[in-house]
Amino acid sequence: MSDTPRLKGAWTAKVLTLFPETFPGVLGASLTGKALQHGKWALEPIDLRIFGKGKHRNVDDTPAGGGAGLVMRPDVLGRALKMASTGTPNDAARWPRVYLSPRGKPFTQADAERFSQAEGMTLLCGRFEGVDQRVIDHFDMEEISIGDFVLTGGEIAAQTLIDATVRLIPGVLGNMESTEEESFSEGLLEHPQYTKPAVWEGRKIPDVLMSGHHKNISEWRRAQSEELTQKRRPDLWAAHQAKKSK
Repeated sequence: MSDTPRLKGAWTAKVLTLFPETFPGVLGASLTGKALQHGKWALEPIDLRIFGKGKHRNVDDTPAGGGAGLVMRPDVLGRALKMASTGTPNDAARWPRVYLSPRGKPFTQADAERFSQAEGMTLLCGRFEGVDQRVIDHFDMEEISIGDFVLTGGEIAAQTLIDATVRLIPGVLGNMESTEEESFSEGLLEHPQYTKPAVWEGRKIPDVLMSGHHKNISEWRRAQSEELTQKRRPDLWAAHQAKKSK
């Protein structure tokens, strides 16, 4: 469990994992780390091994029907999830339960915004060949993927999801305006960014950004976002156009 101070009502991430020592990891650095230290959000890693079976605290067994690898046991995960659910709302909107899975729905900025508006969430980090389907069904868990690739476990994915969510909590970044213009906030990729020096390696900052004309700057940034999205993410561009046409 985390020993960091927690403000009453602070957004909380409960993470069920075989490797609790990997948390907070990168979440303990920079602005998310400072916010964690100041109790603006809370982190509770829960060691799945303590719920294991027998002398060796086994958490897995062979797949029903045969096959390679091991599957995490429903009785072990069930006990852990019931413990994690103590004191939390039994409402998916107020307290989502998420299983990090390569077969899950792709994680989006809209998901991060939705999770940030909850009171907290419980995340299950899988290992081996995954978890018994009955656990997912019984606890009505939302399956989420961070990409079309396979990791050795859900810990990195969980930290990715938490980072994207926590930074949207008021007071964590300090300047919420910065989240309004970044990639995906309006379904578009973010425009290019520049800073001093004005000329570097013979390359100038675009003149419009040095003009002080806010309307022109805003229009230039919008045009850049649209052009980048069309070129690099035609899927996002199609969704953006469809949304505009409604």
